[in-house]
Amino acid sequence: MRRNYTQEELQILKDFGLRVRDLREAAGLSQAALETDAKMSKNQVGRIERGEISTSIVNLHLLAQALDVPIKDFFQS
Repeated sequence: MRRNYTQEELQILKDFGLRVRDLREAAGLSQAALETDAKMSKNQVGRIERGEISTSIVNLHLLAQALDVPIKDFFQS
């Protein structure tokens, strides 16, 4: 069930998504390649990058492993 986010929460999702994209591009991966490496479903990375969806801590861990970065890197610019 999708919840209604506040404007502040939407901005957090967008900022997080931009950071995921920056890390993915720095790693030289396409969205599809990252989805494969992180064992995520099709289009999930794109939706995260656009700030359309929130993600779980498990998915965050999988993204960090696939990108070979510590989780803290998702929260630093």
